[in-house]
Amino acid sequence: MNAAPKTPTHPLAGKTLSGAEIVVQVLADEGVTAIFGYSGGAILPTYDAVFRYNAEHRNADGSESMPLIVPANEQAAGFMAAGYARASGKVGVALVTSGPGATNTVTPVRDCMADSIPIVVICGQVPTAAIGSDGFQEAPISNIMSACAKHVFLVTDAKKLEATMRTAFEIARSGRPGPVVVDIPKDVQNWTGTFRGEGVLPVPGYRARLKAVADSTLDEAACARFHDMLSQSKRPLIYAGGGVINGEASQALRDFAHTFGIPVTTTLMGIGAYDTTEPLALHMLGMHGTAFANYATDDCDFLIAVGARFDDRVAGVPARFARSAKWIAHLDIDVAEINKVKRVHWHHVGELNPALKALLAYAQDRGFKPDYSEWHRHIAELKHQHALNYDRSSEAIQPHAVIEEINKATRGEAIVATGVGQHQMWAAQYFDFKQPRLWLTSGSMGTMGFGLPAAIGAAFAQPGKIVIDIDGDASIRMNLGELETATTYNLPVKVVVLNNNGDGMVKQWQRLFFESRYAGSDKSLHRKDFIKAAQADGYEFAERVTRKEDLARVVRDFIAFKGPAFLEVIIDPVASVYPMVGPGMSYDQMITGDWIPARAAPAATKSDKADLF
Repeated sequence: MNAAPKTPTHPLAGKTLSGAEIVVQVLADEGVTAIFGYSGGAILPTYDAVFRYNAEHRNADGSESMPLIVPANEQAAGFMAAGYARASGKVGVALVTSGPGATNTVTPVRDCMADSIPIVVICGQVPTAAIGSDGFQEAPISNIMSACAKHVFLVTDAKKLEATMRTAFEIARSGRPGPVVVDIPKDVQNWTGTFRGEGVLPVPGYRARLKAVADSTLDEAACARFHDMLSQSKRPLIYAGGGVINGEASQALRDFAHTFGIPVTTTLMGIGAYDTTEPLALHMLGMHGTAFANYATDDCDFLIAVGARFDDRVAGVPARFARSAKWIAHLDIDVAEINKVKRVHWHHVGELNPALKALLAYAQDRGFKPDYSEWHRHIAELKHQHALNYDRSSEAIQPHAVIEEINKATRGEAIVATGVGQHQMWAAQYFDFKQPRLWLTSGSMGTMGFGLPAAIGAAFAQPGKIVIDIDGDASIRMNLGELETATTYNLPVKVVVLNNNGDGMVKQWQRLFFESRYAGSDKSLHRKDFIKAAQADGYEFAERVTRKEDLARVVRDFIAFKGPAFLEVIIDPVASVYPMVGPGMSYDQMITGDWIPARAAPAATKSDKADLF
């Protein structure tokens, strides 16, 4: 009987390394190709170890194998790590110092938790003996982050540092992904000990839950119950969320939808899970989803939710969501999402790929070939009658037209990051996305300032791809310092600022619900010259468009420019995002504006105000 093959021993196993060197070696072992961070006293040993590692490990072209990218602030480092993770599917890494360096990453950590994005944030900390003494640049990071992150480690036993680092990556990427914070005191970084080259911490409860999910397969009885609903359905609809992308299940979803001809709508986070150029693609549903997607959701008789969580921006009034559905099925990796918002008739908790393949195989084995032609005609009519539209005759530049012009050039193949606000919704509505991981946006947290640093992170994750940040004049101000980061590293990131002189989404709500009282949202008196700011930060292409007739030409030049490029477009200051399902409204009360036909005039709602902003 042959012996089982031995696992290759790590080439550094048994070597004596410092804690900082161990951290860096684990990053290399995990396949990290870029680190985003800002230095400081408590993290200096690890920064020095990164420097020495890169001096010794070069790529064939002479470049560093694990470059350290320095942003203008630590929040941006976290968002760069998030952009890297979102664009690649790998774990992003941020490396920051103690105290304010670490607390500046609270927002991106929470943002990643809310959107299920895998990053590892490594923080320096005051020496172990000084913890709790209110030392210089000390903050109780394990306490602060525990409410925001998937998991937090405070390493006080240096011998467990290597295993802790490996476990951090395991937790970040496995199950429902999320951010993990590792807080490392300076004396632990300076400690020297034996590098093992393997090993993780014993986290039996977590691994048992992972195994239960991985082992959870659909048996014949469960497939039969699902098949019974599907075979009786005349108007099935797939509602796909970010879990499809995080679970790398886009192809399985597409195979299932294509085989049976089931239309697909996605959440904001699910954009790209299904090719938006497909005839059966309904694009995004929800508060600012397409009117035809929302009407189709109202009309379907079987709603199949895949990797989605019935978020308030989608479900709105849960009792009236998918109001004609006789059945609702829900597939998700997280049991906590089942029946949390909307009760369903069938559910499966497990990995999406095998589940979708099992449902497909079961139906095919029984010769299931449904005729949904009537439903397809209805969908086509909805898309024709309630298509996205805007004031195309206006003398002012409409933001929708800017997105359409860029989309002509990129054809659904560019990586698009956004800030948060109206520009985010216009981008979600008017861009095409043929593949997953092309759309990067702060969904659940809605964090202004996300777009530019996320685009920078994506540029490191996917070199060679066109990366565009669609931003607003208010949102980009939040992390405007990262313009210089893009030029410092000569990243061909394209930055678009749709300038409407203020917080456009807030102003839209103030027009609708607060009688146009622009409290704190009107920036028309501010004096920011974005073109001069971009030029000062090294942008050789920095253009402003104020006339409609110049838009197409400048956009072509902007996309064709090889290096970092900046484009500001002065847009109609009262352009609004429609459709809009207001707070307390259901889809049949959707406001479609002046340019998208509605089925019926929405009921007036004066009392709801901004309860669900």
